[in-house]
Amino acid sequence: MIRATYGSHELYTAMAARALRLWRAHEDRFHTQLLRTTGALWMFERDDPFVGISSSTLRRHGLALDSLSVADARRRYPQIDFTGISSALFEPDAGYLFARRACEHVASLFIAEGGEYVEGAAASPVDPGGPVRSMQLADGSKVEADAFVFACGPWLGSLFPDLLGGVVQATRQEVYYFNIPSGDARFSDERLPVWLELGERFIYGIPEAIDAGFKVADDTPGPPIDPTSDPRTPTEAGIREMRGFLARRFPDLAGVPLQRAEVCQYESTPDAHFVVDRHPRAGNVWIAGGGSGHGFKMGPVIGEIVASLVRGRSQVDPAFALARFASPPEGGWRAKWS
Repeated sequence: MIRATYGSHELYTAMAARALRLWRAHEDRFHTQLLRTTGALWMFERDDPFVGISSSTLRRHGLALDSLSVADARRRYPQIDFTGISSALFEPDAGYLFARRACEHVASLFIAEGGEYVEGAAASPVDPGGPVRSMQLADGSKVEADAFVFACGPWLGSLFPDLLGGVVQATRQEVYYFNIPSGDARFSDERLPVWLELGERFIYGIPEAIDAGFKVADDTPGPPIDPTSDPRTPTEAGIREMRGFLARRFPDLAGVPLQRAEVCQYESTPDAHFVVDRHPRAGNVWIAGGGSGHGFKMGPVIGEIVASLVRGRSQVDPAFALARFASPPEGGWRAKWS
């Protein structure tokens, strides 16, 4: 399922279905595990049109989905306290991705096929006045190419301040990993699926796997963050709030030690949709971003879209075009975030 506005369910569900097929095909081809299928349990605190709309859309695209009564959910997952939950859905084919492993795998394949992987930063801001033949990096070196694709996540707004500064905003997202009592398999990914709770906030988690801890995070967009200079120290208030949630929804984990915590960021757009478009002043410069918290799992599909655009084999999808931001609301896009 995708966190997006109702009108985009069809497009994003089709993309998610395609991405799932591509992740699995890639695993089969290269004999590596990038996706762990655990199923996904959706818990809803109240009746919401999201449930019906998402259910019908998922089924149209061949994605399995089971409706569970709260009583059924309790019997299936007794380690969860379903107090306050009005309905539940289960996606048997869903799961979670090993993000770091996937990135390292793609880089190694690229190098094996003759590509060159260089760690660097583009000199900021980028202001092409026309087609670009070389791009200056922050260390003074240059990269030459026939086409450039900027898929720079939360840095897109600062790299293109005139174009994206008020559109792609980096938000601060705290993520927590709790220790599971030794020998307690009830909270492992063999006994518990990925889970998500929709109510006043959108909380999600991944069960423990390979001593990685029990992951819990708030998907609600947080406050703005400078991804380069702002501190990445989780707040005590955030830790307390998540401990309270854990004690309420998973009571047997009340008081377990915090293994580690981190601060990530979303590169969010006002409508939570991607940006995949050509730079309006440079025909060979492309921008891909605006993941808004659901970008990584769509990586294989976004890759197909970008490759097709750069090769001139397709046109920009209006849903992802920069033109949709041509008329900002009164006060600008940033006002919409406040």
